[in-house]
Amino acid sequence: MATKRRKLGNPLALAVMALLSERPMHPYEIAQTLRQRGKEHSVKINFGSLYTVVQNLEKHGFVEVADVQRQGNRPERTLYGLTPAGHEEMLEWLADLVAVPAREFPLFETALSLIGVLTPDEVVSLLDERVAALDVHAAALRGALTKLYEQLPRLFVVETEYQLHMVEAQARWIRGLLREIADGTLTGVDAWRALRATGEVPAEWKRLEGLRIDIDIDTAAGEEKASSGATEEERPRNR
Repeated sequence: MATKRRKLGNPLALAVMALLSERPMHPYEIAQTLRQRGKEHSVKINFGSLYTVVQNLEKHGFVEVADVQRQGNRPERTLYGLTPAGHEEMLEWLADLVAVPAREFPLFETALSLIGVLTPDEVVSLLDERVAALDVHAAALRGALTKLYEQLPRLFVVETEYQLHMVEAQARWIRGLLREIADGTLTGVDAWRALRATGEVPAEWKRLEGLRIDIDIDTAAGEEKASSGATEEERPRNR
């Protein structure tokens, strides 16, 4: 099931609304708080466009001016607060992101879909390089988590745990693929080698020309959900 189309699609807008649900803030304070909490590791943040995000939220009625402050000769600072409509939007948007898997088109997945234009040996070398980088990244995340666990409740670091698990899972999958390429158990690998060596499409692949590969993931997911009896109306909402 697809998520509801939102008036604003920038996840930074959701992060801003979440902060403003705590108390009114001015944009500079929002940026500082996002940095302090390390949200730039989970949300793609362009601090230069933060003011534009706040303006768009105000235009759609999700935030409003809560106060205007002036200290001495400093410029006025406008504090923004979350409106009831913004609170509703925040909850529904976050619930959708948590409950509904979304197609995100990762760059690595794109590369894998086109990997046949490289030779198997090139792919092995490149994947070895990627696994090494993933291992370094995973080690860094484990070290960061060890320190974070000493300072924060686990609730506040679950996104970092998720990042670690995704990095480890990707590395495991790549190692499995490398083994299959090496021992020849990856179906199609011999034809792949022949294609790259001769430039001629193998006969068994020519038979696939014109075959449309149509995997309707959304439909399959919807059928599975229907069979389990789950519906969007049954999704819990915190109001």
